[in-house]
Amino acid sequence: MDYCSLRNWKFFGLKELNEAISEKLEELNDKPFQKRAGSRASVFFEEEAPLLLPLPDKPYELSEWKTCIVAYNYHISVDKTLYSVPHTYIKQEVDVRITNRTVEMFAQGDRIASHVRKFGKPGQYSTIEDHMPPDHRSFNQWNSERFRSWARSIGQNTLVVVNAIFASRKVEQQGYRTCMALLKLGDKYSHERLEAACKRALSYTTSPNFKTVQTILATGQDTLPDEEQAHITPTSNHGFTRGSAYYGRNSGLDSMSSDDTNHNDATDNGNGGGF
Repeated sequence: MDYCSLRNWKFFGLKELNEAISEKLEELNDKPFQKRAGSRASVFFEEEAPLLLPLPDKPYELSEWKTCIVAYNYHISVDKTLYSVPHTYIKQEVDVRITNRTVEMFAQGDRIASHVRKFGKPGQYSTIEDHMPPDHRSFNQWNSERFRSWARSIGQNTLVVVNAIFASRKVEQQGYRTCMALLKLGDKYSHERLEAACKRALSYTTSPNFKTVQTILATGQDTLPDEEQAHITPTSNHGFTRGSAYYGRNSGLDSMSSDDTNHNDATDNGNGGGF
């Protein structure tokens, strides 16, 4: 067999070249030995093939390792995507094995979590329910879109407040608890009052929080007429207080009372001087 049998051939594509090589390779493997019976192909099938192990179900993958500290939200970050770890490992150091398909976490050599790797939009979450603390699992069926849909069903002002809550959080899931508490206010006071309270809160600030809405409902500010509400001003530490303008409504009466008091004092002093 001429081992340079392709040297004068011309190929116009890699596929064409590989097909020609494959044909020559078969010829080489089937060519009989000169000093023993058989060929390369016969030896392989008779002696070597029975000893081969089956190929693994999945091809070998190159992996990258890194060390992470589990955050307070029981997630670690890999390429701006967050993956959950059992909450008992919060603040602990874990080893992370990253392949093109999986993200695995190890603690002291034991694998404690495994996720299918996510690609695409940064900030995605891959959260396993068993990794969550018990009080977080009640939120598992909720997400930002479901909270917004619920708020939209109550009114536009409630939706604006929910959007403000999510905008104030670095991580979306951190707003779930607050939105759930806002939802319960609607159950406690009625959806109509919640919408009115959100409207009042938005008249004070463009970024209201849960505490503001809760205070309005607890003090009944949402039920006051607009002209009455105009005299109520929010404060950061003590909820809502009446400003000086509110008390100015009775300034005439206060002045009259003051004049009467001064007149009586003068009369008393005069009588006292007579005696």
